[in-house]
Amino acid sequence: MRLNTLDWIAYALTIIGGINWGLIGAFDFNLVAAIFGEMSTLSRIVYVLVGLSALYLIYTGTKLSKSVHHEPQTRIVR
Repeated sequence: MRLNTLDWIAYALTIIGGINWGLIGAFDFNLVAAIFGEMSTLSRIVYVLVGLSALYLIYTGTKLSKSVHHEPQTRIVR
């Protein structure tokens, strides 16, 4: 499977969101808010883009899983 530019952006934003949530959970530190301000317009845009990226990856993941055809495994007995 070859990733296009939108796929890479979605992966990057989702990773950023995951790291941010990890920091919030582990250290009660919100990196996005620290960089862009607490619920500023820019931080809200980042949160929306991360959410949209996650939805996009869910969509592409389900589309990918439907396109993969699994062959039934045959057991070889010797």
